Amino acid sequence: MSDVLLTEDELLLRSSVRELADKELAPRASHYDQNEEFPWDNLRRMAAMGLFGLTVDEAYGGSGGTARQLAVVIEEIARGCGATSVIYLAHLSLCTQFIHTFGTEDQKQRFVPQLVSLDRIGAFALTEPGAGSDAAAIRTTLTRVDGHYVLNGTKLFTTNAVEADTFVVLATHDPAQRTRGIDAVVVKRDTEGFTINPQHGKMGMRGSSTAELVFDDCPVPEQNQLGAEGEGWAQTMELLNTSRVGIAAQCVGLAEAAYEASVRYVGQRETFGQQLGGFQSVRWTIADMATEIDAARLLVHRAATLLDRGMPFATEASMAKLFASRVAVESAHRAVQLHGGTGYFAPTTAERLYRDARVTEIYEGTSEVQRMIISQDILGG
Repeated sequence: MSDVLLTEDELLLRSSVRELADKELAPRASHYDQNEEFPWDNLRRMAAMGLFGLTVDEAYGGSGGTARQLAVVIEEIARGCGATSVIYLAHLSLCTQFIHTFGTEDQKQRFVPQLVSLDRIGAFALTEPGAGSDAAAIRTTLTRVDGHYVLNGTKLFTTNAVEADTFVVLATHDPAQRTRGIDAVVVKRDTEGFTINPQHGKMGMRGSSTAELVFDDCPVPEQNQLGAEGEGWAQTMELLNTSRVGIAAQCVGLAEAAYEASVRYVGQRETFGQQLGGFQSVRWTIADMATEIDAARLLVHRAATLLDRGMPFATEASMAKLFASRVAVESAHRAVQLHGGTGYFAPTTAERLYRDARVTEIYEGTSEVQRMIISQDILGG
C-alpha cells in the first residue's frame, strides 16, 4: 500500500514490526517449521514490544490502538513467519479479546493482564469433531451443578492449546436450542478432568501447536462464565467478524512474502541466456501478484477503518478474508512455479509459504462460509 494511505502512527508501527520480521522472525521461520517447534523467542520479543497489548485498554495492561494498526502489525508478522502470526491472532484476537470485550470487570482483571504480558498463553476452543463450519451444532455441554458448572465434551484443532494456560471454551446448556443454548466460559489448564492431546501432521503453520481438548466432568466456577446464559453464540459471531479482519491481514502478509521471494529469485536466476525476470510471462506474473496483493490490502484496510469508526463492517470483513485468502494461496502457488524445482523442496520460503497459505481458506470460516455471509447481505434470506 502506498505510504500516503497510512497515518504517521501506522507508518512508525509498521517500520518497527517490519524490522523485527526481517531481522528475527523470517530468519527463524524455517527452523520452527521444520522442527514443529513453538516460537517462544519470537513471542517474547513481540511481548517486549507491547504487541500483545494492542487494542487492549490500558487499564488491563494494554496499549490501546486501532483495528487498522493491528492489521498493519499482523501483516508484517505474517511476512516474517506465518506460524507466529497464527499464534498471535489466536492469543490476542480470539482469547484475550473475548474476555476483554465480554468479560466482567473482575474477569478482565483476573485474566487479561496476564495474557497481555504473555505470562499466560491464550486459546479459543470452538470446533468439534461434528461441528466445524456449522458451529451451532456443538455438543460440548455445560451443566449447572451445586453452584458451579460441569463441562463435558471434545474440541478439535485448537490453536495454542499445547502451551496455553487460559482457554475460552464454547459449550451448550441445551443442544436443542442450537445458537440460543450456547455459552462461553474461561477454563484454566489445571482444571480437573481436562486433557490436552497434541495433534500432529499439519500441512503448514507447523510452528503453531494444535490440539484436541477433552473435558470429562470438568468443574468450572460460575464466575468464569462470560456474559449471560445463551449469549455465547452472539458473542462468538461478533468476535469472529472482528478477527476476520486480522486473518485477512495475515493473508496479505503471506502473499507479500511469496511475492518478495519471487522478485528476488527471478532477479538472480538465469536461464536460456538471460535473467528469468526478463521473460514477459514472468514479468506479467509478478505484475499480477503485485496488483492482487495491493487490492487485498485495500480491502483489509477498508474493513478495519469501518470497524474503527463503529460502522457496519461484517460483510466487508468477509470480503477481505475471502479475497485475501485466495490471493495468499495463488501467490504462494505462483512463487513455487517461478522457483521451479527449487521451490518444491524444503527448506525454501516458497515451499513453506505454499503449505502455510492453504489453511487460510479454511479457518476462521471457510471461503464457502464467507460467500454465504456476503450473499446473504446482498440477497437476504
